[in-house]
Amino acid sequence: MTRRELRTYTFKLLYRTFFYSEEEMNEQQDLFFDDSELEIDVFDTEYVRNRVNAVMEKIEEIDKAIDEKATSWKVNRMNYVDLTIIRLAYYEINYDDDIPMAVAINEAVELAKIYGGEESSSFVNGVLAKLL
Repeated sequence: MTRRELRTYTFKLLYRTFFYSEEEMNEQQDLFFDDSELEIDVFDTEYVRNRVNAVMEKIEEIDKAIDEKATSWKVNRMNYVDLTIIRLAYYEINYDDDIPMAVAINEAVELAKIYGGEESSSFVNGVLAKLL
C-alpha cells in the first residue's frame, strides 16, 4: 500500500473524531477496517491505527500551534475536513522524521483538493505556510 493510501485512511479515521467520543473511536476504527471494500493488510491497518492515535495524543498541542499562527482562523472556526488535513500535516511535519516537510505539505494540499471545498487546498496551504 502506498503512503498516500495510508495517509488517506488516516485522514478518514481522524475525521471521525469530530463525531465520536474517544471511547467510541476504537469501535469506529474496527468498523472502518471491517469494510469489505478496503484492501488493507494487518500491518497497514496497524500503521493507520497507530498514526491516528499518535495524532490524537498530540491534538491539544497541534491545535494550540494552529491557533497561535492562523490568527484569522481559529481551530473552532475551521471546517472539519480542512482542520483534519492540517492536523495530520502538522503532525507529519513536526513528529515524523520519515516524511519530508515538502511531501507532507503537498500531500495535505492534494487531500484538500479531493475531500475539501473549492478553496480548501489554498486554505490548507496558507495555514501550513504560517505554521512553518
